[in-house]
Amino acid sequence: MKRTCLLLAGTLVVVAGCGLTSGSPMVDDVSPGTVGKGEPLKGAHLTVTSKEFTEQLILGAMMGIAFQAAGADVLDRTGIQGSIGAREAVKSGDADGMYEYTGTAWITYLGNSKPITDPLKQWQAVRDADLKNGLTWLPPSALNNTYALAMNQANFKKYGTKTLSDVAALAKKDPGAVTLCVESEFANRADGLPGMEKAYGMSLPAKNITQMDTGIIYTQVKKGSCTYGEVFTTDGRIKSMNLAVMADDKKFFPNYNAAPEINTKALKKWPAIAEVLAPVTKKLNNTVARTLNAKVDVDGEDPHQVALDWMKAEGLVK
Repeated sequence: MKRTCLLLAGTLVVVAGCGLTSGSPMVDDVSPGTVGKGEPLKGAHLTVTSKEFTEQLILGAMMGIAFQAAGADVLDRTGIQGSIGAREAVKSGDADGMYEYTGTAWITYLGNSKPITDPLKQWQAVRDADLKNGLTWLPPSALNNTYALAMNQANFKKYGTKTLSDVAALAKKDPGAVTLCVESEFANRADGLPGMEKAYGMSLPAKNITQMDTGIIYTQVKKGSCTYGEVFTTDGRIKSMNLAVMADDKKFFPNYNAAPEINTKALKKWPAIAEVLAPVTKKLNNTVARTLNAKVDVDGEDPHQVALDWMKAEGLVK
């Protein structure tokens, strides 16, 4: 893997095939709530990591805060650019754990082209396949950060579509009504627009599809510049912009459920990691994710503080 250097929050982080070489200690003043009773991780020195986008930074902070409440000393190596660097860190033992997505592991890391439609079976398949890679997947959350199409409230009232099957029917009835704003990646991926059109029997003309950066999609959909936009189901801007999300009624899009991905050697040394993270994972769902992500992306709050405030409010830590 090509060596890359990143400057994050004043800390030089080197990402290579073996993982990371530096980080900073987490120093939250937390004690056990429903998480970490009896401090079963006392004496442990654990490192958490994450990818660089908002939701990942929040989830990485949650894992680290939970470990601290359970008595561990925690090194923060969250915010790694790209998916592969964070995973490789856990795989190599340079980090002990992160929250990862089942669909990403199944398709991107494990090289499968066809997702498994049942969320639990998808997690089980990933868990079983990754054991040989020195990675153990703990039970998944209901948080499913997958693709969707969304529209503003004015268009929702005008067209009344609630599912992707409704969108397909509208496209046949009134072809000009269905215009899309999408990322270039989504426009070309088999698990993106081409596959969605095939699954739902749509055939949208090229002039009805505009490619743009992710952030611009949300604002263009809100303005109504396009009827539908590609969104991620846990993005905080869905809530803040009051967008209506179309249900994937044929379950075409892969499941991207967040679950703890733990270095197997670390878990064998500190098996309490599983019980420490279980109450946190159990509370995670799309509503929680959209609310917390919006605090960062819309309100400008710090991801770590957002995670800490939520965990205290939920009684997970004190």
